[in-house]
Amino acid sequence: MSEQIRVMISEQEVDTRIAELAAKISADFQGEEILAVAILRGGAYFCTELTKRITVPVVLDFVEASSYGNETQSSGEVKITKDLKERVEGRNVIVIEDIIDTGRTLSLLMENLKGRNPKSLKLCTLLDKPDRRVVEVPVDYNGFRIPNEFVVGCGMDYAQRYRNLPYIGVVEFE
Repeated sequence: MSEQIRVMISEQEVDTRIAELAAKISADFQGEEILAVAILRGGAYFCTELTKRITVPVVLDFVEASSYGNETQSSGEVKITKDLKERVEGRNVIVIEDIIDTGRTLSLLMENLKGRNPKSLKLCTLLDKPDRRVVEVPVDYNGFRIPNEFVVGCGMDYAQRYRNLPYIGVVEFE
């Protein structure tokens, strides 16, 4: 089976929205430091673009969790394969994700981080797909709400491909 990629959100639209999110986060945390927690692998792309535009001090760490593997549908089983090295207690933590789909992965991670007693805990996502939500997760900083289509680019992949696209594209199978 082969696939084509159709542009959903242009590179310019993505860049503009990331700058707006960074400005909002910078304003909300003026005079404070944040711990940016990127969710690997896809969230690393968005996190990099976002944090280089944030004007308050940023410490970066990574966590890896997945429920997809090489499929286009969530398996429903969340696996955490890499935990944080930084301590969370007493810090302003912003979890940075590329896309929120079912909410299972984020729900688990947010509860885990909340149990580590952060000063504040926020969630920032580039894309939100509310039609697929199984578990509600409060989103503090939302890039774009999108319909229920399988998307790639800006860190999101299909079978580990297309992460490097600078725009959000829809995978269309032939």
